[in-house]
Amino acid sequence: MKMSSQEFLQWDSKCITLLAMSGAGKTTLANKLPKEKWFHYSGDYRIGTKYLGEPILDNIKQQAMDVPFLKDLLLSDSIYICNNVSVDNLAPVSSFLGKIGNSKLGGLALNEFKRRQALHHKAEIAAMYDVSEFIHKAERIYGYKHFINDAGGSVCELEDEEVLQHLARHTLIIYIKTSPELNETIINRSKTSPKPLYYREDFLDASLAEFIQENNYSNADSIPPDEFVSWVFPKLFKSRLPRYQAIADKYGYTVDASDIAKANNDNDFIQLIASAIAQQTP
Repeated sequence: MKMSSQEFLQWDSKCITLLAMSGAGKTTLANKLPKEKWFHYSGDYRIGTKYLGEPILDNIKQQAMDVPFLKDLLLSDSIYICNNVSVDNLAPVSSFLGKIGNSKLGGLALNEFKRRQALHHKAEIAAMYDVSEFIHKAERIYGYKHFINDAGGSVCELEDEEVLQHLARHTLIIYIKTSPELNETIINRSKTSPKPLYYREDFLDASLAEFIQENNYSNADSIPPDEFVSWVFPKLFKSRLPRYQAIADKYGYTVDASDIAKANNDNDFIQLIASAIAQQTP
C-alpha cells in the first residue's frame, strides 16, 4: 500500500512486509522489535510447518529407511520421526529443497529437484496469502498491536502479481536495499557455505545449460551440487535485485540496509520508514 509519512505514523496497527535477500538484516531487525508489541510472521517458518511439513518428514523417513537399524525400528513402529522447524532453524526446509546434481555427492536428480522446487513455489504463495489471516489472528487472539512479515528471499521469484497485490493491500512493503559491499559479503558467504535455493524454472534451465557447457559435464545429474550452487548464487543474487526494486517501486518503499542496521528499537524503525516514505512520495 502507498500512504503519506503522516498516515503511516498515525496508523494504529502497523503491518509491514520486509523484502530482501537472506543476509540483508530482515530477521535481525524483526528480533529487535519488542516481542510484546510486534507479531513476527516468518514466511519460511510457515512454509516448513504448514505446507511442506509432510514432504519434509517423508524425505527424512526415506533417508532413515536406507539405514537398516532405523528401518527396522520404523517398520515396527518403535520410533517416530518429527522435524523441528523454528523461526531460527529452517534447516529442515533447506534439506528438503536440496541441491541438484550427482547423487553420490548428495545431489538430487533433475526431475526430483524440480518437483521439490514446484512444491516450494506453491507453498510460498500459500504462505503469503496467509499473511492477512495472521494479521487478524495476531491482534484478535494474542493482542499484538503491530505485525511484521519476514518474507522469504524468493518472494520476488514467484511471478504472481496477485500475491504481491494481496501483500500490498494488507501490509506496507519495505525493500531493504543492500550496498555493493554487503552484496559481496553475502556472495562470498554463500561460496564458503553453499545452501539450497529456490530458482525460477527458466533461470534454472538457462543456468544449468551454461554451467554444464562451461565445465564439460555430461548432464545435470553428474554435476557436483555444491560447485553449482556456489557458481550460480552470484547470478541469482544479481538477478533478484531489480525484481525487489520493481516491487518496491510499484507497491512500497525502499530503505538502505545500513540504515536498518542502525535501528535499535521500534521507534527507530518507524521513524526510518516514515522518512523513506516522505523522500519517495512525489
